[in-house]
Amino acid sequence: MLVIFPGALGDLICLLPALEALERRHRGAAIELMARGELARFAIGRMRVAAAHSIDRREVMLLFAEAGADARTFFGGFQRIYSFFAAGNRSFRHALAIASNAELSFHPFRPEGPGHVAAAYLDALGEPAAPLECRIDLLPEDFAGARLSEHGLMAGRFVLLLPGSGSAEKNWPAANFAELARQLQSRLGVAIALGPAEAALHSCFAATGGAILSGLELNELAAIAASAALFVGNNSGVSHLAAAAGAPGIALFGPTDPARWRPLGKSVRVLQSTPLAALDMGRVVDAALRILRSQ
Repeated sequence: MLVIFPGALGDLICLLPALEALERRHRGAAIELMARGELARFAIGRMRVAAAHSIDRREVMLLFAEAGADARTFFGGFQRIYSFFAAGNRSFRHALAIASNAELSFHPFRPEGPGHVAAAYLDALGEPAAPLECRIDLLPEDFAGARLSEHGLMAGRFVLLLPGSGSAEKNWPAANFAELARQLQSRLGVAIALGPAEAALHSCFAATGGAILSGLELNELAAIAASAALFVGNNSGVSHLAAAAGAPGIALFGPTDPARWRPLGKSVRVLQSTPLAALDMGRVVDAALRILRSQ
């Protein structure tokens, strides 16, 4: 069975309940995922996925060129294909039908309707929305690769800060994250994860005393999050990743709707302010301390 999905990290994690539903529906079938390259590699063994493929591979381009017969070598090997990609493109649908002998169904990448997007994916598949939980299965090598001691961190004794996102308007100011790091540093360790888009923020956090983590693979970041006492992050893919790894946390929301996009971890609290820059530091610190005291 092949699932074709074009979304980013947070989108893919919100698809997890749907992948679990497909696993139950097709008992004994191996699920293969076609997604962005980094996400496809990460999903194997961690997200109910047995094998994965890049959505940028040549056979996909052939479908848009209406050369379905030329893509048969790849797509012809599947018995069932669920595509959340190009569902409204008639020529793509036709070419995929030519390229495959599989039973096909097409579903919207961003389904409409109220409630959380994870529930909307389930509804698009004709599956009930409960239980609605996202959980990834980390592998032993993920924790080995996390190298906590090299970063001066102890499992369960640090807070993970995630100051980035895919959009500036969804970011609590970096200076606020730096101040939060300083306030929490007296109680336990602090780690700040910076992706390529946040490279320029390194100097903002250098004086906080926290461990600055950069250049991490997704599996490494997920294992570090799973080892944290708490994470604090924006509405971002990495916040969804941390929650799915099992970390308790605080997700900071500005203009986007948390009822639709909140991370679906077991112990994730949402704080919202519009604009997000107006979110008071005291609210975040109080929420962080309350979660830490409850452990």
